Amino acid sequence: MISLGAMAAAALLEIAGCFAFWAWWKLGKSVLWLAPGLLSLAAFAWMLTQIESPLAGRAYAAYGGVYIAAALAWGWWVEGHAPDRWDLAGAAICLLGMAVILFGPRGVSA
Repeated sequence: MISLGAMAAAALLEIAGCFAFWAWWKLGKSVLWLAPGLLSLAAFAWMLTQIESPLAGRAYAAYGGVYIAAALAWGWWVEGHAPDRWDLAGAAICLLGMAVILFGPRGVSA
């Protein structure tokens, strides 16, 4: 289950880092918002390496589902915009895809 924890942490770090840039560019916040944003994005990249997978591409693909759900949660908790039923359905589909990619049985290749 360390992969799910690493994905959740990575999503939080990525969203927070990107939001810092959003706040600076779109919301008129101080350029100083970029410093913690850059640190958060660097920590995000490191956190992705903690996902248990022999293949980077598979880890990143699975992470995408967690990121989508986390982005909707961020929008709700930080920006005050509750997801609608279509957001929730889309996130559920993405999380199912993540589970298939990350936890699907892998056969022995010849």
